[in-house]
Amino acid sequence: MPASPIDLRVGEAPDLQAFLADRIYEFNSKATGYFDGESFSGTRRDDAGAIQAGIYGYTWGGCCYVSYLWVDESGRGRGLGTALLLAAERHARMKGCQVVFLATHSFQAPAFYERLGYQRQAVVHDHPLGHASLIFAKRLPQGGPA
Repeated sequence: MPASPIDLRVGEAPDLQAFLADRIYEFNSKATGYFDGESFSGTRRDDAGAIQAGIYGYTWGGCCYVSYLWVDESGRGRGLGTALLLAAERHARMKGCQVVFLATHSFQAPAFYERLGYQRQAVVHDHPLGHASLIFAKRLPQGGPA
């Protein structure tokens, strides 16, 4: 039976994204022996229930990765981003993580992460063109209260 042609589509495909994430997690877990992957999220909402700030990421294999951290423009500079990131770090420590990773762009918030103790690990130039993607990491202190 001949293989079907590649069906490339434009737009969101949450079912496919979930399927692929599950298959990659299965492969990675078998390869490493770490089967402890878990997503986390947190939000701050206003009185009307609208999200003012949020964070989303996952823990796996002694590491924490922050996929998204966002604060509404009107709430920036008020400690919301710091509070969310510190909550994620506490959660990561409770899960036994020793390091937190995240990515940002050169035009987003590298100075914010550096102020919170994150160290630049890598730079991917021209992502997007004329800018850069920056990978940061922060070692978490072990022992003592989280």
